[in-house]
Amino acid sequence: MLRHLISAADLTRDDAVLILDTAEEMARVADRPIKKLPTLRGRTVVNLFFEDSTRTRISFEAAEKRLSADVINFTAKGSSVSKGESLKDTAQTLEAMGVDAVVIRHGASGAPYRLANSGWIDAAVINAGDGTHQHPTQALLDAFTMRRRLVGRDTGLGQDLDGRRITIVGDILHSRVARSNVDLLHTLGAEVTLVAPPTLVPVGVGNWPCEVSYDLDAVLPKSDAVMMLRVQRERMNAAFFPTEREYSRRYGLDGDRMARMPEHAVVMHPGPMVRGMEITAEVADSERCTVVEQVANGVSIRMAVLYLLLGGNEPAVTHTRTEEKSER
Repeated sequence: MLRHLISAADLTRDDAVLILDTAEEMARVADRPIKKLPTLRGRTVVNLFFEDSTRTRISFEAAEKRLSADVINFTAKGSSVSKGESLKDTAQTLEAMGVDAVVIRHGASGAPYRLANSGWIDAAVINAGDGTHQHPTQALLDAFTMRRRLVGRDTGLGQDLDGRRITIVGDILHSRVARSNVDLLHTLGAEVTLVAPPTLVPVGVGNWPCEVSYDLDAVLPKSDAVMMLRVQRERMNAAFFPTEREYSRRYGLDGDRMARMPEHAVVMHPGPMVRGMEITAEVADSERCTVVEQVANGVSIRMAVLYLLLGGNEPAVTHTRTEEKSER
């Protein structure tokens, strides 16, 4: 494993499959009466969030605590950042406290890379989302969910997503989730198609390892998984489509469109969902929708990433059993 997790593009196929397989072992911990492992006891992890977050921040915190790490939560609001403190000064403050890992979300693309390679801090850096650039743990949990649904929990061990056809629909231009998923799914052998209005397709997308379509109805019948993305109005400074109604009519997923998908196909969403815009309540609440499952899988994936970066490269379950025996 690498020392940091900054981008999904940094992962090889073997790296990605190792994380997915380790997450499968971590998921079994959730079925135990006591959902704790002593793996990161004595390690300190800081959640450094400069942007608002619900799922990602809580998911990382749950993963850290289940691995017995000491957790420090930092939010920009109410901190010295609001007084003008720079990222460098914040990093050096954390370094002085002796932290072992930093989970960072930042509004500026490239901030986690800068933190990892600047020499300001001697800790593992995990990117929890930077601007419109990358969100690698989201791509990993999406791939984990796809593998479980499309390949199987036990039969999926050691397997990738070779030949699976994945469609990502919505605001590709402002989406770090789309970029991360294209990188990771390509590495895992999947065929990715992006579907969006022309105004929400990034410049240079022709160099990405994926196909681009503007017709959702044409792509749905041959998709194994369809991932719907929220329109990120907070990042928009212009009108990218005429009305919400027109966007929903052309690029929203409703019951009729879901019926055109293959029977085994699943509907995904990284959250938060805007019901009635990119996805209807009927689809969001259906058995084919994996939104809640993705949240649960996110904890397992983040446990696996933290374990592999900080804990070691032995199988997690074997490792914890050895520790439990020594403690007795």
